[in-house]
Amino acid sequence: MSESPNADAADPAATLALTGERTVPGIPEENYWFRRHEVAYEYIADLVDGKDVLEAGSGEGYGADLLSRRARSVVCVDYDQSAVEHTRARYPQLVVHQGNLIDLPIADESVDVIVNFQVIEHLWDQPAFVAECHRVLRPGGRLLMSTPNRITFTPGSDTPVNPFHTRELNAMELTELLVDGDGSGRAFTVEQMLGVHHGPRLLELDAKWDGSIIDAQIQRALADEPWPAALAADVAGVTTADFDIRPGDVDASLDLFAIAVRK
Repeated sequence: MSESPNADAADPAATLALTGERTVPGIPEENYWFRRHEVAYEYIADLVDGKDVLEAGSGEGYGADLLSRRARSVVCVDYDQSAVEHTRARYPQLVVHQGNLIDLPIADESVDVIVNFQVIEHLWDQPAFVAECHRVLRPGGRLLMSTPNRITFTPGSDTPVNPFHTRELNAMELTELLVDGDGSGRAFTVEQMLGVHHGPRLLELDAKWDGSIIDAQIQRALADEPWPAALAADVAGVTTADFDIRPGDVDASLDLFAIAVRK
């Protein structure tokens, strides 16, 4: 939500500057969004245990770093060269490729799990990406995908407010994309469609900040207003334990979380 005072263009391992396109760790004002992303990686730890994993759209690299502690191997692909250079410098144990997600530089049937968190909404050709995931996954492999829920992220509009998003999805649209995105019939079976929700502590903070701690942050960022000390402290104190990932009531979720199996 704000520029990092620690960003250093001369050091690729320094904190990446915030542009609104991705979240990064280590910035107190960004902490809510970072933890909302990070919780998805924690949730899938058992699903990647001992597996060969591809993170398609790895961004800063913090998620792949977490997964590398459980997976047999982790390969990253990201389109942005600055993010790729940063990931290589900050997380040297990772294999990182610069490439287009609709033309993955990965061999056929070579990975067990693909992680694609908060990325599909940025892509112009979403069916082509799903087809690529099918190509590089081994039979029975899993595609794990999260994305903002269009119903709650951009309510009442099909046009994304975020300028970096091309097409946001609701649960039905995401299911349709995964089941037969390119019309080939070769895609995925959706094993679970889950939602990311505020847990009890964040619901209390929602009530404290006139119904939405999210809106409290966005309104001040858009107006370029300083944050009250209490808001800054509340945002900086958010942890992954403050979010719930669960089935049911998916249309009311903040983010969608799909677990799909390659046919």
